[in-house]
Amino acid sequence: MKTRIALIAHDKKKDDMIALASEYKAFLSTCQLVATGTTGGRLTNEVGLTVDRKHSGPFGGDLQIGSLLVEGQIDCVIFLRDPMTPQPHEPDINALVRACDVHNTPCATNVASAHLVLSQLQQTAAQ
Repeated sequence: MKTRIALIAHDKKKDDMIALASEYKAFLSTCQLVATGTTGGRLTNEVGLTVDRKHSGPFGGDLQIGSLLVEGQIDCVIFLRDPMTPQPHEPDINALVRACDVHNTPCATNVASAHLVLSQLQQTAAQ
């Protein structure tokens, strides 16, 4: 079964997400990926990954991904958050991170933790 990964990045973190996805492209291309709107579009256009695109975060994309997570359809969330910029959909963001905690789903919220999670998933998949 393919690893199911959600990829989300706030505007000021999208370039970091593209760099991260480029570094792990070989592994991510073997996974089932879902992302919020703009992030998913950039991952497809700039990295060449196949991504199930949901709505943009402020238009409910975080909630759509949270719903998949609650239904057991997401194995891991990479959510590069911008802690320095207020987000109009902050309650949705908090709900998604809370759902990760409630359902014991790994959730990386910065580049360093994303590297740890992706490298471990990649290593496990190679076994």
